[in-house]
Amino acid sequence: MEASYQQFADADDSEDTPQGSGIMIHFVPESGKAARWNHIEDLDSFFSKVYQYHQKHGFRVMAVHEFFDLFQFVFVVIFSAYLFYCVDYEILFKNKPPPNKNEKVSLSDALLGCHECVQTFDTKIWCIIIIASIFWLLRAVKVFYHLFQFYDVKAFYNVALKINDGDLDNVTWHEVQKRVREVQLEQQMCIHKKDLTQLDIYHRILRFKNYLVAMVNKNLLPVKLNIPVIGETVYLTHGLKYNIEFFLFWGPWSPFENNWHLKEEYKKVNRRHDLAQILSKMITYVAMANLLLCPLILLWQILYSFFSYAEIIKREPGVLGARCWSLYGKIYLRHFNELDHELYARLNRAYRPASKYMNSFTDPFMTEVARNFIFVGGSIAAVLIILTLYDEDVINVEYVLTILSLLIMALTILRGFIPDENMVWCPEVLMTQVLSQVHYIPDSWRGKAHTSKVRQEFAQLFQFKAIYLVSELLSPIVTPLMLLFYIRPKALDIVDFYRNFTVEVVGVGDVCSFAQMDVRRHGNPMWQSTPALATVAPQPAAPPNQYTQAEDGKTELSLLHFTMMNPDWQPPADARDFMAGIRSRAGPPSTNSAFGVAMSGLSPRPGMPGTSQIPPLFSDSENDDVTPSMIRTGLTRAEGPLPFGLGLYVTNQQQPMMDYSLGASVFGPDSVLPEGVSLTHDMNNSTLYLHDLHQRHVRRRGPQQREMNVWQRHSTQPTSVVSSTVAGAGAGAGTAGGGGERTPLLLTAPNTYYNPS
Repeated sequence: MEASYQQFADADDSEDTPQGSGIMIHFVPESGKAARWNHIEDLDSFFSKVYQYHQKHGFRVMAVHEFFDLFQFVFVVIFSAYLFYCVDYEILFKNKPPPNKNEKVSLSDALLGCHECVQTFDTKIWCIIIIASIFWLLRAVKVFYHLFQFYDVKAFYNVALKINDGDLDNVTWHEVQKRVREVQLEQQMCIHKKDLTQLDIYHRILRFKNYLVAMVNKNLLPVKLNIPVIGETVYLTHGLKYNIEFFLFWGPWSPFENNWHLKEEYKKVNRRHDLAQILSKMITYVAMANLLLCPLILLWQILYSFFSYAEIIKREPGVLGARCWSLYGKIYLRHFNELDHELYARLNRAYRPASKYMNSFTDPFMTEVARNFIFVGGSIAAVLIILTLYDEDVINVEYVLTILSLLIMALTILRGFIPDENMVWCPEVLMTQVLSQVHYIPDSWRGKAHTSKVRQEFAQLFQFKAIYLVSELLSPIVTPLMLLFYIRPKALDIVDFYRNFTVEVVGVGDVCSFAQMDVRRHGNPMWQSTPALATVAPQPAAPPNQYTQAEDGKTELSLLHFTMMNPDWQPPADARDFMAGIRSRAGPPSTNSAFGVAMSGLSPRPGMPGTSQIPPLFSDSENDDVTPSMIRTGLTRAEGPLPFGLGLYVTNQQQPMMDYSLGASVFGPDSVLPEGVSLTHDMNNSTLYLHDLHQRHVRRRGPQQREMNVWQRHSTQPTSVVSSTVAGAGAGAGTAGGGGERTPLLLTAPNTYYNPS
């Protein structure tokens, strides 16, 4: 049953962003070698294809997938047209006798021949078929073009990386990335830098996604709507996301000149109003195009959804009551510089506690109603089943089979309203288990995980599959309205965002400055601490700049996650100081520590459910030491390098480990890790520690106005002042200029962190 749920939840969740420029490789024949990759013009597309090739299991699987996509499109169009025009439903339903006047109706009597069927086609269906044929031809050209690209990538894997397709499933992305960096040193794929760092490769693959994550983090996109009765909600579908990416990143009139370079005019403050008008017009044109194509897109959505999900819903009606991570949730919970497989691994680990949390809320009224309906409906269904077993002719009585099928579906859905009698009510503990994996929750949820308000807000991240399907079906109608009335007015904000938060990096091009994970520039002192200041008198923190800070600790947690995923990455000085502060404060667990109920002010009691493995995330005592426990979860080899991590501590030795992120080596490459040590454990513990640290800062600041998690275009500072401030921190990030890295990865000037002690 879980397999079908996963199949249902994963449908249409492709995160691939179109890369328009393609791959341009200069092959230089060399003696003893088939080819040489000495210069690749579009490294963004190339590294994206290299990553996709690894994640999608090689050329053969990808080719079969592409061809079956073409086949499915043809099948849906032809099969739908046949059902509408080539079936005589009057004969099929016995409303009129068949032509041969036999008493028994066969299926062939209701089906028309091909010639007779085509004669029934009207102008409308011919227009649909012509449009569909043009779309299919364009799609076919794109498929064949992709196949040629991936055949080049296959040669790169086989020749340069020395990895055969049969070995792809046994090689982690971390190992592929290591070999890519070695090839760069030998053949100079990038001619602007001799050595490519792990961050350079991530920037190439995730350039546009980092911009999108930053816009969502600053609440610039998507738009939150206040709907009567429902309240505040976030609407984001695949169709709306596709349109946003089209006019923001890769469309022909987007702000990007190519995959790696933002147009120079977007870096000039005096052009902001003109560019906002141009972007506003483009959004209007895209919205109008969506309105014109709305009937065809809506028809396709309905037909494709029906053919995709009808069998699953028929076999397991309860699947509509299952939950999945929403598209908005996937972007909101994503770190900067986090690849797809890393994100999905985290969300998959959080699925069970998230489901338990949502299922722990029950409505007594609906429970009583459901029980009585189940009693009545179950009785009727039981009688029909017994009569059918006694005499099979009962099933042929009109509407008996329909009634029985509907009753079974209704009973399956109603059972979802009845809580498990063995369930223990512990929403705070479950929310902490979720947080340890997803890493982000709003501050307003602190201590309120038991309330319906928090549950409703969490449901925007973890929604019912039925709501997901309805949203996607309505997307062709709602998307143009969202573009016209909600996205278009933000054109000036988007232009300002590009100018203020774009930096140029040598060998990479223009990237979102938030993706640099600079804890000094985009970090928040309320999420930081250093061991050097732990025993020193408190120092006043610098006035926070809400405009340049990432929200919800996104910079700090992203840096932490990236360091763990890439332990041999050499971070700059500020990043090393930040990581050292986490290591010193989130030290080895105390043998006498008592684990409290998470996200609550309650003291732990012996035998309380769920307190044996959950650290006290939000304690009300200001003198408590943070001693997170090990939360045991699985880790797949595809997610990251197993023998590496932050190295907070070794469970069975109670000794701090050396820091792999600084290049130290504790275990050999073939060593077996001690029990309890893993990358996932360290990330979970560090996440809970940072959230606890943040809450301590909030408490010590006293009651103040809640921080605004909004895009501050109407800031107290003029736009030019804000822009110059950001650009000043980035050494000319907001101006056009020559080559060279406009902003260092992290400035090495001494950094003063807010001291929680």
